[in-house]
Amino acid sequence: MYTLLEKQLMKINFIKITTCLMAIAFSAFGQTHKNTLNFNEEAGSPKATLSNINWIQGHWQGNAFGGITEEIWTPPLGNSMMCAFKLVVEHQIKFYEITTITEEEGTLMLRLKHFHQDLKGWEEKNVTQDFRLVKVTENRVYFEGFTFEKISNNEINMYVVINDGEGQQNETRFNYKRVLKNSMNN
Repeated sequence: MYTLLEKQLMKINFIKITTCLMAIAFSAFGQTHKNTLNFNEEAGSPKATLSNINWIQGHWQGNAFGGITEEIWTPPLGNSMMCAFKLVVEHQIKFYEITTITEEEGTLMLRLKHFHQDLKGWEEKNVTQDFRLVKVTENRVYFEGFTFEKISNNEINMYVVINDGEGQQNETRFNYKRVLKNSMNN
């Protein structure tokens, strides 16, 4: 027979082992966050074209980082889609992003650059943040650490893994509603 203390220690060890096994399983499948995936070098990127993601084109607004976020995605043209992003907090621009999704070698690549409100870049001149394609489903497109999710024709989510500056990576959800022409604010 086991003492109460021995039973509690066995239970704690079981929980530790289960947690470790789950962590190993998640990392083996390239997933460390709920809605984003890691790139698997051995598997590479799946075949895809911009038709797999053309539902993101349009004018989108949401709320994040204490302000209003806005993205405008162009339709596919020249094997690419382009996006202009801005964050406005208390009527002041905090930063911009320029993003592209391009067809390259039979798959998709997402790239972005950040800019301060005066358009001075965060990254070095020839450096971009690159996100390789991991997986495509009917309503989701997974890039490495960056996922687009179609909720409806007028609502999308974007999930992005963001470094908090202290070595921790957190998945942030951006919920966007389509800005309809008759509802734009001037």
